Amino acid sequence: MSAARATRTRKDPAPPKSGKETTTTRRSASTEAPARQPDTGHRTDLLESMLRIRHFEERCVELYSAAKIRGFVHLYIGEEAVAVGVNEALTPEDAVVSTYREHGHALARGITADAVMAEMYGRTTGCSGGRGGSMHLFDASRRFYGGNAIVAGGLPLAAGLALADRMRERTNVTCCFFGDGAFAEGEFHETANLAALWKLPVLLVCENNRYAMGTALERHEAQTDLAMRAASYGMVAWAVDGMDVEVVEQAARRAVEGIRAGTGPHFLELRTYRFRAHSMYDPDRYRDRTEIERWKSRDPISLLTDRMRDNGELGDKDVATIEQRITAEIDRAVEAAEQAPEEPVEHLLHHVTSSSAEAVS
Repeated sequence: MSAARATRTRKDPAPPKSGKETTTTRRSASTEAPARQPDTGHRTDLLESMLRIRHFEERCVELYSAAKIRGFVHLYIGEEAVAVGVNEALTPEDAVVSTYREHGHALARGITADAVMAEMYGRTTGCSGGRGGSMHLFDASRRFYGGNAIVAGGLPLAAGLALADRMRERTNVTCCFFGDGAFAEGEFHETANLAALWKLPVLLVCENNRYAMGTALERHEAQTDLAMRAASYGMVAWAVDGMDVEVVEQAARRAVEGIRAGTGPHFLELRTYRFRAHSMYDPDRYRDRTEIERWKSRDPISLLTDRMRDNGELGDKDVATIEQRITAEIDRAVEAAEQAPEEPVEHLLHHVTSSSAEAVS
């Protein structure tokens, strides 16, 4: 995304100073459910989920550099608390719609590392049959509806899924992830307006990582308080520290409870940061190294690990055991992907034209 050079001095974004919700814009009483008090086992599960995403993404860097993974790859390193915390608040019956930076969302949703890695390789055992690749992970059995490569493209889909659930009198929630760059697209405003007008059971989750590709938030949005802008549509909205997985989970649970209570859509602005470039093709020259290091000082994995260490809930041996288990899991996923078959050339038109579909049947 290109942008005209700003006429005002740009201030480098700083990470949140605490694990508390940073801005409350509009909140209904129904969202004030008591915060969940996680036990050691639950915190360990949160940590393991974030570590799985981190190690998976780091392995993707190696595989991409070795030309085993091709195409566009958008890494989720640094934003793990968002995917894990929000998914903890959802049930298997709820729906999830994601963006092109969705590896973390897919893994947190329960799609196996085997299925995601095979899709990265473009193999038939991938969750999208090898046809989607990095940006188009999909698994209807888990109500995970993409992986959508168009900025803000998943928002209308989420509204439709939520409308369908309401018309069928289901209590499901549809959760839609998108980045701060989506605010520059009409799809966001159209979806927010209809969702609020029709009181759709949809959770709008903005992963505000401060940059729309290479364009800083303050260079493409005149009003950078995104939660306040969402609240202007008449929905419950607030901003949250997206680097703290427990804070994210608590906020998501309150939002989901409010939605299930019939108060309409809720919006969470999760203030986070990606530690890697926008994509593997991106030279990342629009950010200062010092800015990146400041945000890394609040690495979501380190935050939870340190908290658990301070509470006497975690030791070096525990962390090593978790990491060994995850490394073995990803090793198996890579091995399985490399051995999985590619789709035969004669299947090229399957699922594309009606004649091929008829031939298959």
